[in-house]
Amino acid sequence: MEIKGRKAEVLIKEKDIKEKVKELAERISRDFEGKDILVVGILKGSFIFMADLVRELKGKVYIDFMQVSSYNTSMESSGEVIFVKDLAQDIRGKNVLIVDDIIDTGRTLKALVEALKQREPSVLKTCVLLDKKERREVDFDADYVGFVIPDKFVIGYGLDWAEEGRNLKDIYCII
Repeated sequence: MEIKGRKAEVLIKEKDIKEKVKELAERISRDFEGKDILVVGILKGSFIFMADLVRELKGKVYIDFMQVSSYNTSMESSGEVIFVKDLAQDIRGKNVLIVDDIIDTGRTLKALVEALKQREPSVLKTCVLLDKKERREVDFDADYVGFVIPDKFVIGYGLDWAEEGRNLKDIYCII
């Protein structure tokens, strides 16, 4: 496959993603057993992962969204975290699970967690589908991780390259 004139090869197949989503949902459901969960999706990349994940969660699940950005139009993080869209509800005293597509440098998710802790949720956990540990620049690890991947630019299953590729069912790396 080709995108923007670059070759892309499958890194994670759709069936493996589906299996991992079910596995993550089982762990999260056990950890939050008997508790309501407010799942906060980080737009835009997490929307497909989040939709699949919440359908697999047990118990009462509520959703909200935030949009933060640390990327410009290229394939590199700008390093600056910008809060674009805030939550529509108060999270004080709630059990909150932040769902994001990928963690690489860790700056965005760390800044988001620090900001949301100030709002005094009862529980604040993080879940990411992909983790690029090689790229970490700050000390931060997600509570739930789907796949640890190499330091490659990836698209598909909600992840994009300048808004292209989100609709792909597999996750591809650009080569």
